[in-house]
Amino acid sequence: LYEGASGSCRTDVEFGAAADAYRSGRDRRSSRLGAVALQAAFGLALFAVVLAAAWQAAGGVSLLALVAAAIVGLLGLSSIHVALDWERFVVLRGGRFQRLAGPGIFFTIPLLEYCTLRVDQRTQVTPFGAEETLTADVVPLDVDAVLFWVIWGPEKACTEVEDCCFAVALTAQTALRDAIGRADASEVIMRRDQLDQEIKDAIEARVGDWGITVLGVEVRNIILPRALQDVMSQEAQAERRRSARLTLMESEKMVAELLSEAAEVYRNDEIAYDLRRMHLVHEGMRDENSSLVVPSAYTEGFSEKPAGLEEKPPAR
Repeated sequence: LYEGASGSCRTDVEFGAAADAYRSGRDRRSSRLGAVALQAAFGLALFAVVLAAAWQAAGGVSLLALVAAAIVGLLGLSSIHVALDWERFVVLRGGRFQRLAGPGIFFTIPLLEYCTLRVDQRTQVTPFGAEETLTADVVPLDVDAVLFWVIWGPEKACTEVEDCCFAVALTAQTALRDAIGRADASEVIMRRDQLDQEIKDAIEARVGDWGITVLGVEVRNIILPRALQDVMSQEAQAERRRSARLTLMESEKMVAELLSEAAEVYRNDEIAYDLRRMHLVHEGMRDENSSLVVPSAYTEGFSEKPAGLEEKPPAR
């Protein structure tokens, strides 16, 4: 994420694996080889100029000329710097903050000024996590998350904290553990969005004075103990069965109410009752290959003669 004057880079604190396991290959990352080559070419050019001047002055190259050329080349190499478009250098003079340099080519006074920190101002991605963290109901959880952040104040990142990258990672872990410890296991699982925002606010409150802005936090994975997974699975299955039974009972209740209303209609209207019988017989005989045994109760509606109708005697 950033390098100091010595060129070393601290590994991120994270969950489960080293940071390099998450990153793409070096052939897909931005390179500083061009900037380093330009610095080296400038130092070699000064070295060659001093040697050429010694040759012209003395007609040859002595050991003293070689030493002088090497010293001038090294001083020139330490005085020219190249900052890429997304980089800023913190320049100190005599141990005090002098200025921010970059992007582009800039120079420093040899031995008096030096670059103490090279800051990458692009969005940084830091994976972090909390292993076997106890929730409010004493359930151990393994939580894996990702932090998105950016350095907007290189001066503060250099002067306010010793190692801002390492500090941000530890702060994120601490905020994650605190957020998990204040909630039950079911709340951590169900309200993941609220957990992301709570962790983001906690981290931003701590790192804001370091010239760092937190862009977002995303919880990637929540791992429950195997025994708890089985218990929660059984609880979920029991809840679904209970819901299914309640739904079935409500449906039966609605059917019973409709049948009760239909019975009241048929009780007061015998013609409607007979038509219902005929409809049932018709529905049962719709299939050509079907056969229907009609009880005597169904045939009574067809055998009775309507009131007021009598057989007429045959005509003579």
